[in-house]
Amino acid sequence: MNIRICLNADVGELPGVEGRALDRAILDVVTRCSIACGGHAGDDETMAATIHAAQARGVLIGAHPSYPDREGFGRSRANVSNEELQQSLLSQVRVLKSIARERGVTVSHLKPHGALYNDAAKNDALAEMVVSACVHMGIPALIGPPGSLLETNANQEGLEFIPEAFADRSYEADGSLTPRSMEGALLVDEAEQIAQVVRLIISKEVIARTGEHVSVEARTVCLHGDTPGAARSALLLKEALLARGISIEA
Repeated sequence: MNIRICLNADVGELPGVEGRALDRAILDVVTRCSIACGGHAGDDETMAATIHAAQARGVLIGAHPSYPDREGFGRSRANVSNEELQQSLLSQVRVLKSIARERGVTVSHLKPHGALYNDAAKNDALAEMVVSACVHMGIPALIGPPGSLLETNANQEGLEFIPEAFADRSYEADGSLTPRSMEGALLVDEAEQIAQVVRLIISKEVIARTGEHVSVEARTVCLHGDTPGAARSALLLKEALLARGISIEA
């Protein structure tokens, strides 16, 4: 039986030479990437460099727009109105698409960042806004949490929805991610990450932070580049999956 999984990473978020080097190491492993496009991180230079690195490795690229909150890394909507937020999302994606077009690269998906990702999963107005940005910008696929309002709205608009799980985050009994403010939210142990991803792929479940077995249907697994030891963890995960006969594909 041929078991396949897509691995993705959020990239273009860390500054400087070290940030670009870490992105390249992660891009050696994944098959899709979501590139920060100015809302929480990233600028024209980092977008261009990240697109170039992804293109060289045959990695599909996507837009990673956020609440317009560079100081807080996209964690706060503040007092931004729906209209202002919609325009910001379109502007962020438009910039990335323009830079990608200059290099002959297609933006294959959109994945909202951080707080927007979590909020749009359960807020219908925000889910509609994110999906509308996809449709308006001609992006055919949306990455988000399985069973969320993002999935519902994407299906209604005829977009491909790619349900996502996480290698380096713990889960609660209701299937949501453990808030980062809580102890144990981040899985930094490589063996723990590998075990969680293998269980996700083979058994379509995770073991929640509190011990429950929780069903999770995912077609892609995210590796966060800013998790400590991310490059090494990504490589070890890839080796572990291939050793089990699991193909890594977009």
